Amino acid sequence: MRGVTIGVAALAVAALAQDAPKLIQASDCSSCHAVDRQVVGPAYSDIARRYDGQADAVDRLSAKIREGGGGMTPHPDLSDAQRTEIAKWILSQKESAAKPVPDQPLELFVDGKPPKVTKDVFHGYQLYNSYCYRCHGTDATGGQLGPDLRRSVAGMKQQEFLSVAMTGRKEQGMPAWAGFLSEKDVMDVYKYVKGRSLDLIPSGRPASEQD
Repeated sequence: MRGVTIGVAALAVAALAQDAPKLIQASDCSSCHAVDRQVVGPAYSDIARRYDGQADAVDRLSAKIREGGGGMTPHPDLSDAQRTEIAKWILSQKESAAKPVPDQPLELFVDGKPPKVTKDVFHGYQLYNSYCYRCHGTDATGGQLGPDLRRSVAGMKQQEFLSVAMTGRKEQGMPAWAGFLSEKDVMDVYKYVKGRSLDLIPSGRPASEQD
């Protein structure tokens, strides 16, 4: 019976491990992390290598997930068992090779010809006018609560824009959008605002390929 009990326990652990990616997807983790590349925070593979060889790696990483800090959102809503399984899964990713993150090509218009913007840019315009305009003003021109994004984005790399949007700037009253907007959502907003900063996208609703 002891062998049967151990077998059942092993199956239960395996099932939980398989659920770890689902737990990650259900939380805001994927807004800031990926397995093999930096998004806002480091790649899971880099985290795994950082903790490699440490006897208390699971406990330390589980605590980090719970407490957050250093720009990372705390996750007290996850149970100890859930945080432990997520930590074990992350630590198992050390063999994945981390890749550099190149800037995405700035494709603003359909076939490269204005005035019709791409679906991504139009999506960014829609998101901007749903969530960003209240602070940053109509057409990204600035408001009472936030700066003119056309000027802010002019010298900002995509990765920096993503980091600011996902983690927020609490001291300036800007919320963190991690867990609410996806990485692609934020990049679509970046493309729209970048087009505005370059005076390529006019004010108002841009013409799109959906028109």
